[in-house]
Amino acid sequence: MTIVSAFLVPGNPLPMLRPDNEPWAPIVAGYKTAAESLSASRPDVIVAYSTQWLAVLDQLWQTRPRLTGLHVDENWYEYGDLEFDIAIDTPLAQACVRAAGDIGVKSKEVDYDGFPIDTGTIVMSKFFAPSAELPFVLAANNLYHDWELTAKLGAVAARTASQQGKRVAIVGVGGLSGSIFRSEINIKADRIATENDDAWNRRLLDTLESGNMNAVKTMIPDYVGAAKPDMGLKHLAWVLGACEGKISGADVLAYGPVYGSGAAVVEFTL
Repeated sequence: MTIVSAFLVPGNPLPMLRPDNEPWAPIVAGYKTAAESLSASRPDVIVAYSTQWLAVLDQLWQTRPRLTGLHVDENWYEYGDLEFDIAIDTPLAQACVRAAGDIGVKSKEVDYDGFPIDTGTIVMSKFFAPSAELPFVLAANNLYHDWELTAKLGAVAARTASQQGKRVAIVGVGGLSGSIFRSEINIKADRIATENDDAWNRRLLDTLESGNMNAVKTMIPDYVGAAKPDMGLKHLAWVLGACEGKISGADVLAYGPVYGSGAAVVEFTL
């Protein structure tokens, strides 16, 4: 395998749009540290999965060579617009479409101007490759795919990149505990919505840092039931599947609230 780095990062745009807000500043700092680590690992491509790119019928993969535009987040539009400029490794993405079919997952290429790029992908790309310095392979979150199938797709993407002789950075984009404040708050006093959410988030992150990925997988059903994480934490399934047992630990670069929900920047030790 040619995976040279792996990360779990949040896709909420608020820390990026308001980095001056004290409760969100650690997430920005952690993202910047992760970006430096990713760059130092010298990947040829970033293979990423965002929980916010939703698919229903098929597994979708971006194959348009360049994605540019201006995005307005459907939830946090009052905080500002999101410009994006994302390069795509089209040959690798097309190969992933074929390889997914080999494991029985019907896949389709997405290649048309003006496709609505999701917020999570934009946030991640602006930290990791703000001027399209590195190409991406972007995979959608099919709502009917469970943890196990998402892990298999991550493994397919990583193996396909390896077959092309490419150095790969693996990225899962999504949040932790899913509770958000339903009424307007003073963002300077943001916090994790409940003590229970905070406790479960910290337990998960501590287990990741221990390197015991079997323990992580064992606790996932309880964590999902208690903390209601973003899309059942399938972005973590993507990373673990892609790394196929190569993870020996993790470094939590940042953890904190984003309007009550949990967010963390995690760099995995390979």
